[in-house]
Amino acid sequence: MKGLSLSRKDRKKLIRIAIALALFLAIFITDKIIVLGNAFEGPAAWVLPFCLYLAVYLIIGYDVLWRAIRNIVRGQVFDENFLMCVATLGAFALAIYRGVTGQEIEGFDEACAVLLFYQVGEWFQSYATGRSRKSISALMDIRPDYANIVRADGTTEKVDPSEVKIGDTVLINPGEKVPLDGVVVRGQSTLDTKALTGESLPRDVETGGEVISGCVNLTSQLEVKVNKEFYDSTVSKILELVENASSQKSRAENFITKFAKYYTPIVCTVALLLAIIPGAITADWSTWVYRALSFLVVSCPCALVISIPLSFFAGIGAASRYGILIKGSNYLEKFNKANTFVFDKTGTLTKGNFAVAGIVPEERAEEILQLAAIAERNSNHPIARSIVARYGKDAEGGYTLTNVAGEGIIAQKGSDRIYCGNEKLMTANGIEYSVPDGVGTVVYVAKNGQYVGSIFIADEIKSETRQVIGKLNGMGCKTIMLTGDNQKIAANVAAETGVTGYKASLLPQNKVEEVEKLLAEKNKGDVVCFVGDGINDAPVLMRSDVGIAMGGVGSDAAIEASDIVLMKDDLKGISLAKRIAKKTMAIVMQNIVFSIAVKVAILVLSAFGITNMWVAVFGDVGVAVLAILNAMRVNSRYES
Repeated sequence: MKGLSLSRKDRKKLIRIAIALALFLAIFITDKIIVLGNAFEGPAAWVLPFCLYLAVYLIIGYDVLWRAIRNIVRGQVFDENFLMCVATLGAFALAIYRGVTGQEIEGFDEACAVLLFYQVGEWFQSYATGRSRKSISALMDIRPDYANIVRADGTTEKVDPSEVKIGDTVLINPGEKVPLDGVVVRGQSTLDTKALTGESLPRDVETGGEVISGCVNLTSQLEVKVNKEFYDSTVSKILELVENASSQKSRAENFITKFAKYYTPIVCTVALLLAIIPGAITADWSTWVYRALSFLVVSCPCALVISIPLSFFAGIGAASRYGILIKGSNYLEKFNKANTFVFDKTGTLTKGNFAVAGIVPEERAEEILQLAAIAERNSNHPIARSIVARYGKDAEGGYTLTNVAGEGIIAQKGSDRIYCGNEKLMTANGIEYSVPDGVGTVVYVAKNGQYVGSIFIADEIKSETRQVIGKLNGMGCKTIMLTGDNQKIAANVAAETGVTGYKASLLPQNKVEEVEKLLAEKNKGDVVCFVGDGINDAPVLMRSDVGIAMGGVGSDAAIEASDIVLMKDDLKGISLAKRIAKKTMAIVMQNIVFSIAVKVAILVLSAFGITNMWVAVFGDVGVAVLAILNAMRVNSRYES
């Protein structure tokens, strides 16, 4: 039992089931060998087996009896507890009637078996739910218990995170959770982000770096200036998302809920008519009451009511284990049908940062980089930083740097002058230059009035982009890129990534218009997904059938506007989520078809007296256990 990692409640129930099962088998085997009903003669023949089986019945079924009584008092009559009680108590009453009238006693053992196996099914449900919940429970562990706030006199005080205000400084010791989002003002350390992203690789932070709540500080003390209150922090947004996920039900779940609401009263009525009408006609009340009780046992909708929500819950749990947060089972169901994927470019298909993509002429690359690095060495502009990073050495100092607004930088040292900027800088200083062929932002470099060469700066495509787009294309999905970049850049990225279509030079509102067109043109059953960074793309994320946000960590807009959040900022989460959704829906359909088919068959056979209550037990509990075990397959391991 220890290896199963059972909860205390499940462990206690398993012990109770084991004790009841051992007593039941001992009594049942003894009854079959010596026939307990023969211990007394006459109308009292039923007393001994009744007392023995009643002990087992109460041990295993006292909570079912209590729930049935409590629900009846509350006006909730028709549920599985009511069906179990009516069927089993009816079987006890029928057995007593047979004993009193001198017939073969039948019903005590079957009544105990019904409740015993029903509790086995309930235990499997609890275990399966707990197993799925473990995948999500790691997210619940990210909630910080306290924050060490730094007071004006330098002392620290342990307070509730909700008491900390924007602008306050908190001290985070090694081993403690980061309580609120903020910026490091002192110290450097390593953070464990596993609970948030599912990523095992720690992340280094230093002064000036941003940290988000829910991470664990691993190595050194950090002082963090808070920039979000607790209710608005990343950890609060994520916990709210997970806690509300179960409230968004799929169409399959809603169908099962309505099905059970009308189904249970109907089968109770049919069972009652099955006992009364043929019984009155044939006067063989014992036979027809027994058939009606078998009918009631098999009619319990446990397999559907339990396994369908459990399948979706397991799917959401499996996804969360890989850092994919799905806001509800309805989105999991929709995502299974997703066949059009619309991508934002910057930060989604690409890394969203600048890098040197090419140098012209290539044979003078080192000289061009050296001159550009001298001019850009003190600039914090992303383009300048990408040039310095590519050079990778300490640039020569001693130059006077003059920033020419909208044109570039002139670096001067004695008689040497370095020009680094756009075509306007070259033209303004009378420098003849040639426009190179290529895609990206061009930085021209000249020295002492002579053109030396140029550097292409472009956004890097993510390493996994081609693989993911290829997989989606292979599934027969449309892949479309929307970007605000010009036609030339867009065409180049589209060719490199392999998307089936693209639109360039779009403003945020134009992206919404393009998605609106796709939604208007789609066929019934098609699902349009938009994948974006969740900040500039919030309107499109909300308008699409399924909005998928990249880089959910730290992005309020991503968590609020999207239906699915990829916490790892990894496109591979899309194809993984698709596989989880596909497997979930396949198992849901298997359980629905299997459960209904078996139940209908046994219901008919029970009504005609072809099967007994033992078969009815399988039709209820056996089918439920099989459906639950099948649902647990959703929460298996997946290759990312």
